[in-house]
Amino acid sequence: MHLAQAQSNRGRRGRKRDFPDAERLVKRLMAQELTLSFVPNAEQRLCRTVTRRKYQLTRDRVRLQNQVESLLEEAHIKLSSLVSDLLGASARRMLKALAEGETNPAALAALADQKLRATPEQLCDALGACTDLKPVYRRLLKMALEQLQFLEQQIGQLDQELASLLHPHQDAVQRLADVPGLGVDSAQQIIAEVGPTAGTFPSEKQLSSWVGACPGDDESAGVNYSHRSPKGNRQMRRILNQSANAAVKAKGTIFEIAYRRTVPRLGHQQTIGAIAHRQCRLIWLILHQGVRYEERGPAVTKQSKQRHTAKMIRQLRSLGYRIEPPNPQHPSPAQGQ
Repeated sequence: MHLAQAQSNRGRRGRKRDFPDAERLVKRLMAQELTLSFVPNAEQRLCRTVTRRKYQLTRDRVRLQNQVESLLEEAHIKLSSLVSDLLGASARRMLKALAEGETNPAALAALADQKLRATPEQLCDALGACTDLKPVYRRLLKMALEQLQFLEQQIGQLDQELASLLHPHQDAVQRLADVPGLGVDSAQQIIAEVGPTAGTFPSEKQLSSWVGACPGDDESAGVNYSHRSPKGNRQMRRILNQSANAAVKAKGTIFEIAYRRTVPRLGHQQTIGAIAHRQCRLIWLILHQGVRYEERGPAVTKQSKQRHTAKMIRQLRSLGYRIEPPNPQHPSPAQGQ
């Protein structure tokens, strides 16, 4: 099946007829005058469905987390001001006990982990309103926690489904996860969108244009009126924007150096767009040519590389992949560009 872009399929003016139009389309297709759109195969469409459904569930989880925080604020429980992750292990134990009817602030504070920065006195002060908390708030909190648990179970099931679907492309997932700003989850989403080898796109420039991660070219009579990026694949643009923001925060990487060098001139938003464009070209190079990324930033230490590699291996093994530690004797030619 071929899907041609409408802009490259402009017919004659006047009344249209089916058979002459079909003949014209076939002739233009044989003459390679039509601009064909990217239509993924059935396997890749299935991976796309799973990744996009997982993204929707993740958004629902974040929305529900914000609702829980708003509910606690309405009940005058200031736990979010002391706990960085409201759904972490310590906070979830306290919230579960609160939903089940606990009214003693000291007993709730004792459920916190010892590594928590907040002191027991601060926690007791933040949880002081639980002594006269109305039962309706407890029931609403219990319903929200049950819904959160159900969403997390579904996200975990989708993780296993996606890992089994992308198991033949394990090496591509691992190579993409090495890039600063990306991880196992982002690598799986990218492969689901562009394919395991990005073979549909002959060059990195065409991939950047399809994603919409390149500068626009609205030029007329030699005057460029806008550099706004074209509309492209929304999922890939979202992934690249998130990975670029994460990559510039990685200490000592080439992306952090490029960000600090460019942000005084372009500002944060345009610099993030430039970093995303660089990462998009790097993704094509890694997938299309089968090379590995090697960070050569001046402040990157051997210990930081080992920590990043160990974290990635743990994530891959938790999804069922069989991963062997990398061999330092084989260098990786791909670098940030």
